[in-house]
Amino acid sequence: MAAGEQHTVGLKSDGTVLAVGDNTYRQCDVGDWEDITQVTAGEHHTVGLKSDGTVVAVGRHQYGRCDVGGWEDIVQVAAGTLHTVGLQDNGTVVAVGRNKDGQRSVGEWTDIVQVAAGGYHTVGLKDDGTVVAVGLDDNGQCAVSGWMLN
Repeated sequence: MAAGEQHTVGLKSDGTVLAVGDNTYRQCDVGDWEDITQVTAGEHHTVGLKSDGTVVAVGRHQYGRCDVGGWEDIVQVAAGTLHTVGLQDNGTVVAVGRNKDGQRSVGEWTDIVQVAAGGYHTVGLKDDGTVVAVGLDDNGQCAVSGWMLN
């Protein structure tokens, strides 16, 4: 299950997806999705991780937040307000969408085991338990240096 700004997405046990709420940008048009293992929702977009490691996205394409068509070997997805993040099976991270505040500056991240996308920032958990973050830090939301989560 995932909640966007004004829509809600549900993942059924058979790998299909349901969505309700505002559909102004077609962010709820997930009726033909199959073989989905994870869903996430951003401001006006919905992202699904397929069982084969590829990713699908619908909704507002502004800033390229839905440009996930070439992603492969993805094991987790996260949607921020205007960006989308994918964790690859080799521990690296890919991102699309707006990068005004550096929220997509994940190209050098390695050994990541989990990702999260906030409004305008991205957070990653490394396999050693440390946390990394990039993006807008106007409220200290990226002040994670020194965190050890294991």
